Amino acid sequence: MRLGFPQGLRPRLIIAFILVTALSSLLTATLTFRQARGTIVERAQDNAVRDLRQQVSSLAPNLPTKPSGDDLASFVRQLDRAGGPRRWRTAATLAGAPAVGAQDAATASLRRAMRDGSRAYVERSGSESPRLHIVMPVDHTTPQRDPDVVPELIVYAVVPLDGEQADVSALIAAAWAGAAPALLLAVVPALFAARQVLRPVRRLRVAAEKLTSGALETRSAVVGGDELAGLAVTFNTMAATLEKDAAELRRMEAHARRFVADVSHELRTPLAAMVAVTGVLDADARSGGLPPDTAEALRLVSEETRKLAAMVEDLMEISRFDAGAATLASDDADLRTIVGKTLQLRGWEDSSQVACELPESDVRVRVDPRRFDVVLANLVGNGLRHGAPPVTVRAAVTGQALVVEVGDHGPGIPPDVLPYVFDRFHKADSARARSTGSGLGLAIALENVRLHDGSLTAANLPGGGALFTVTLPHARPDGGVS
Repeated sequence: MRLGFPQGLRPRLIIAFILVTALSSLLTATLTFRQARGTIVERAQDNAVRDLRQQVSSLAPNLPTKPSGDDLASFVRQLDRAGGPRRWRTAATLAGAPAVGAQDAATASLRRAMRDGSRAYVERSGSESPRLHIVMPVDHTTPQRDPDVVPELIVYAVVPLDGEQADVSALIAAAWAGAAPALLLAVVPALFAARQVLRPVRRLRVAAEKLTSGALETRSAVVGGDELAGLAVTFNTMAATLEKDAAELRRMEAHARRFVADVSHELRTPLAAMVAVTGVLDADARSGGLPPDTAEALRLVSEETRKLAAMVEDLMEISRFDAGAATLASDDADLRTIVGKTLQLRGWEDSSQVACELPESDVRVRVDPRRFDVVLANLVGNGLRHGAPPVTVRAAVTGQALVVEVGDHGPGIPPDVLPYVFDRFHKADSARARSTGSGLGLAIALENVRLHDGSLTAANLPGGGALFTVTLPHARPDGGVS
């Protein structure tokens, strides 16, 4: 399992707070350690040089003017004993002669410093066991010597710094010991800071969830004057704007629906009379009792009147759905019977136009026969108008659902139109100013299917043609209903 950086804001805030605390503690401890270590070493160096100088000044006058090797060895032994707790080891040499005493005391760098004319030189070496290396020229011949003349006697010393190293190690341990509790204590203010930051964020999240669910009156409490409070103010302004815009849209939509319903209702009565009159005139035109031009005009008027009447009926139907006035009158019906009636009423019994694939046995389904008729008629009519015959109707009951498929042999639905095929007044061919339909047929079919708590989908067949699938619940193949 791959572990990544925590995604939650709370752990990220706590980790960031602890990292800042750890970095601050580490930086403080490092600076303190370096300063303290430098102070300890410098003090040890100054004390060692001072003590060595005092001992050399005390013992050097006892040397002869021209000391021999034995004199230098005795001098070195006296210096080593005088070192006491410092445990230094010394060496002495006359200019140009080998050193007498501790050979590791007279390092090459110290010799080079004496050749360069230094009056005193100190260096440090070693990391595990640090040591001080000191070189000191000594004038033991005359009380007043020429400062430009380097004395012949040179004293070297190597001083162990084990005690100082122990002090430095104790400083490191103390720094770690102080950093660990600091990190642990940092969790408390980190939790408090995370809580203070996350509380308004959590309020905003809850308010956003309510706003998303449709509660546009939701507002977030504004606490304090920081950036999060400013964000809450902005959220409240946005919610108020959305609420105002949504109310205005609902008002306009309600007015539009009322207008469509009122106009459709007002047009229905005169259109019914017009359909009746044009029907009589159309019959006369077909009988041959009228001049050809007049008969053709009457047939055109009759056809357009029927289209207008159908459009008004569709508008009234969709208005009932919008108003929530549509009701479902479910009944126990035979599947083959209700499908056959739909095709028969519209003159689609010819198998060259519509082909049916229905169960051989009687299948009882519980649907609203009138609304099922509207759904099936709209889907078959859409296939005949925009597809190519024959339109195939397949119906079967599987499990507890009635599945009806209506497919045609046309070019299918364009991919860019498919997502909007059930939208009102949407037409696949936007170049056509007029069509035989109202643009509401598929929308009405979808609303009727939803009234049955079912689903209606549209797709394209692999070999060409459109396929509409209706799935209605509450049906069983055993002749009963759920």
